[in-house]
Amino acid sequence: MLNNNNVQISNLLSICGREARLQLGSSIHATLIKSPDHHTHLHISNSLLFMYCKCGELKHAGKVFDEMPVRDAVSWNSMISGFLASGDLGTGFGYFKKVFQLGVCCFDQATLTTILSKCSDPDVVHVTRMIHALVILCGYESGISVGNALITSYFYCGCLSSGRRVFYEMGEKNVISWTAVISGLAQNQLCEESLSLFVKMRLGSVEANNLTYLSALLACSGLQAHKEGRQIHGIVWKLGFQSDLRIESALMDMYSKCGCIEDALQIFHSAETLDEVSMTVILVAFAQNGYEDQAVHIFVKMVKAGIKIDTNMISAVLGVFGIDTSLALGQQIHSLIIKKNFDANIYVSNGLINMYSKCGDLEESIKVFNRMPQRNSITWNSMIAAFARHGNGFKALQFYEEMRLEGVEPTDVTFLSLLHACSHIGLVEKGMEFLASMETLYGFHPRMEHYACVVDMLGRAGRLTEAKSFIEGLPVKPGVLVWQALLGACSFYGEPEIGRYAVEQLSLAAPNNLVSYILLANIYSTCGRWEERAKTIRNLKEMGAVKETGISWIEINKEIHSFVVYDQMHPQSDNLYKILLELFRHMKDEGYVPDKRFILHYLHENEGAVH
Repeated sequence: MLNNNNVQISNLLSICGREARLQLGSSIHATLIKSPDHHTHLHISNSLLFMYCKCGELKHAGKVFDEMPVRDAVSWNSMISGFLASGDLGTGFGYFKKVFQLGVCCFDQATLTTILSKCSDPDVVHVTRMIHALVILCGYESGISVGNALITSYFYCGCLSSGRRVFYEMGEKNVISWTAVISGLAQNQLCEESLSLFVKMRLGSVEANNLTYLSALLACSGLQAHKEGRQIHGIVWKLGFQSDLRIESALMDMYSKCGCIEDALQIFHSAETLDEVSMTVILVAFAQNGYEDQAVHIFVKMVKAGIKIDTNMISAVLGVFGIDTSLALGQQIHSLIIKKNFDANIYVSNGLINMYSKCGDLEESIKVFNRMPQRNSITWNSMIAAFARHGNGFKALQFYEEMRLEGVEPTDVTFLSLLHACSHIGLVEKGMEFLASMETLYGFHPRMEHYACVVDMLGRAGRLTEAKSFIEGLPVKPGVLVWQALLGACSFYGEPEIGRYAVEQLSLAAPNNLVSYILLANIYSTCGRWEERAKTIRNLKEMGAVKETGISWIEINKEIHSFVVYDQMHPQSDNLYKILLELFRHMKDEGYVPDKRFILHYLHENEGAVH
């Protein structure tokens, strides 16, 4: 029996473990050893094990364990969980092997749930199956905690059917059981089934908790189910869960995935407390919905406000950079990355490669790549895309070969960049080889983007009839991107017949598509068929469509200057046109003759104006 003094010592040691107060716990241990009647009780020894394991002092825990004359399931559980928690799976499983060899009575449900909690990777699914067998062998299958642990482990390991089977065979289920399955299905992209199970749970007697609603919102994000997500928002508001940071982040993510950026922003601004996750979510939300400027603005405010910046935020803001984003700002973010020692993070470095290449500084992208101690498929994809983007297709193909020599497997994104590169350097046969190798060598099914790249590649090579035949032979229904690629090629080569056919098909795929009429008008311009061009433009105006204005830009002294055709808005427009006129005169002196098929506004030397 434990006396009051031993109970107090045991409780104090447990507190030292929970609060990681190693020095105090060690002092108590030393006092116990020095005691003249030292014979540490089993309960106190278990508390010592708990304290040392929680403090990460596994060597001391092992010494206490080895000196214990008597051990129970709690003793073994402490050693198993301690080593598993530290990442030493070999030693942790070694202790379990020993306890198993002593007989099934030496471990309990807590032992099994402890091991299952560490089985969260497909590589250790065999351990989960072994524990499952022991659960049945020992008659623990009716235990809710063990069943819940099995469900969670199976879903983490990707064994969805096994996880479902455990759930449906459980005689009694609690909120953790339901949440484990709803969450597991959503995390494995089975969002429709996840949401359906959530509805079924709501109709039953088990009350959902904040983690259940969190999982349901994840399913809504995956399905872009705005209606259902808004309904869950109403429920969590009514239950008072909305102030939960994780719920707030999930709501912002759901609304942004559904394209409701204003709703996501409203939650962001009304939040009493923000953490790194919620800030990263709103940055990604802006980037995914075309609000790049706002994303950069919020990030700058975060930095100025002294908010803790992490690698996820950096990666998110780097993702919004494009050709119209300030390179100077990107360089400042790069300085912040170096200052915070984030440059060793592979995802941050990948973001830097993309940022520099999109902002026009290919050389800096190469430098970032060369400095990276580790690279993954995204790193190589980013560099291949960077070379293709800058018109250096042969370098892109060279990097692909180096990528293969490094043993890095390509992804379907790799082939998009390769096809893009082949398109710009005219290597049609090589591009067709890449398309074929996607399926034959790597098992990737081409997406519509891949087919559009092939059509663009054939079109740029002037092989328009072949491009048309390629589209008609596709195993899937051609999408908008494919027809737009064919139309673009017809516009460049002045092919009205195939162009008209492409417009008809594009109109069926996307009725009232503005781009198709603009490209058809360009085709007629190329051919000099001005009456048909004028008719196309009239049809466009009768539809009430407004063409999005093309913009050019340049960065000077950290400021982006944008221009449109016949721009009168820029404060220095008069001076700009004078310089353009002077340049145009020099070009004509050098023998340049403007091709009026492609330009509707050009400089008349005699008039000294722009028309």
